[in-house]
Amino acid sequence: MPFKPLTPTLSVSPQLSEADVAQAARDGFRAIIDNRPDGEEPGQLSAADMEALAARHGMGFAHVPAIPGQIGDAEVAQMASALVRLDGPVLAYCRTGTRSTTLWALSQAGARSADSIIATAADAGYDLTALRPRLELPSTPPEGARPGKADIVVIGGGSAGLATAASLLERDATLDIVVIEPRDSHDYQPGWTMVGGGVFDVAETRRAEASVIPAGVRWIKGAVASFQPERDAVTLEDGSTIGYRALVVAPGIALDWAAVDGLPETLGRNGVTSNYSYDTAPYTWELVRSLKGGTALFTQPPMPIKCAGAPQKAMYLSCDHWRRAGVLRDIDVQFHTAGAVLFGVKEFVPPLMEYVDRYGIDLAFESTLIAVNGADRTATFREQAGEVTRSFDMIHVTPPQRAPAFIARSPLANEAGYVDVDQASLQHVRYANIFGLGDGGSTPNAKTMAAARKQAPVVAENLIAFLAGKPPRAVYDGYGSCPLTVERGKILLAEFGYGGKLLPSFPSWIIEGTKPQRLSWLLKSEALPWIYWNAMLKGREWMAQPQHRSAA
Repeated sequence: MPFKPLTPTLSVSPQLSEADVAQAARDGFRAIIDNRPDGEEPGQLSAADMEALAARHGMGFAHVPAIPGQIGDAEVAQMASALVRLDGPVLAYCRTGTRSTTLWALSQAGARSADSIIATAADAGYDLTALRPRLELPSTPPEGARPGKADIVVIGGGSAGLATAASLLERDATLDIVVIEPRDSHDYQPGWTMVGGGVFDVAETRRAEASVIPAGVRWIKGAVASFQPERDAVTLEDGSTIGYRALVVAPGIALDWAAVDGLPETLGRNGVTSNYSYDTAPYTWELVRSLKGGTALFTQPPMPIKCAGAPQKAMYLSCDHWRRAGVLRDIDVQFHTAGAVLFGVKEFVPPLMEYVDRYGIDLAFESTLIAVNGADRTATFREQAGEVTRSFDMIHVTPPQRAPAFIARSPLANEAGYVDVDQASLQHVRYANIFGLGDGGSTPNAKTMAAARKQAPVVAENLIAFLAGKPPRAVYDGYGSCPLTVERGKILLAEFGYGGKLLPSFPSWIIEGTKPQRLSWLLKSEALPWIYWNAMLKGREWMAQPQHRSAA
């Protein structure tokens, strides 16, 4: 029987026979997913029989039964879970293959465009055009900025702001919520590391902002000029003023490319690249593919930066490609970090050092990039002994980062320029009806999307309590995580809280066979980040699995 590929790691098929399973094993499939309820038709192999048959051939197995025309979010979540935890390539089957294809398609909604999903299914012989309404996120057109008022104003239409808006509506659908965001597009920035590693297409990391605004939320397309917390209002750049009962500030963090002399002029050419930009992440992969020998530099500036693991992920993915291509021994790989250690949580340093040694990476601690000369292909670093200039064939730059200027100059900021909030409740330390989260907040946690994913329900819970005249009760424990991709298809999941405390809290169905004492959890699929992002934007807090008083 011909198996029909949907992705490099997933194929679908009609009902399998014993001979088909044997053929699948010979073809290299490592797992099977059964999408049929038992007893659907006479002669059908039961899930138990199929599991035993798969085991006989050394393959994993999952049973995710779905009834035609009745596929809901629960079945989609189970399919997504199975695709994450099973070793690939995976072969999924049902009576004709349509249900398997549908489950995969729905698991991709929000992570890929509807057109792309439908086209992929069509290439495999399945027409999913009738599924388009479920594959397309609802679109919220922007409003013009004008004087007005809302129950809650959210500053920032990134993942932190939108996750909070969705979480608030889950708690009280009657709230009038306004999101203020000037951009037309919403980027899934963690995906850019995978773009630079040749795993994802950059176009799939960008969505129209209108498509990710939660249904029921108003979007004002504009930029904030100033805050008037004493009047419960914000003023936009066009001069209009928006009042509020409560304010959520999630502005993100600013990339300071100009802080490195010569960088803006040469970025994206002359071998100078960065996965921190939509425009240049594809250039990273272009450089990695073409490099057969020479010197490759990777840099990390002083903290704070968003996704502190991304500079290393770019390096490890590059090294893994060069290893597979047989050219790694001809490339001098150097990691220049402004920090004094490889990773801020000591428990994760040994497993990372195993990969540093495997790839032959030279580590340069307390080495800060201060200048780049693209024409000469040289980079200058400030080190303890003075300035040092290195030649390169390619350099991946992580730019210095700072608080957004409109926050730093506002009455909401602390001395460092970030939104000044209590690190447990995320409530502003001076203004009780203001909350802050995400990369623009002052909390001393790692600035990761995982942190925003945990912070959003805490802000929602405490803001609802404030509106009801009650004290905050949800507590943010500093949770953050760095899914450090150490080679293609393998992730060292570093989870920690304030002070580097280990906080393993990913949903149990994602981690297969993990023992509590294991610190180096290796996940087996790049699909996880997409599921993660999509769940955030839709306010599905079952992804968060809170361990504390913040309601799920």
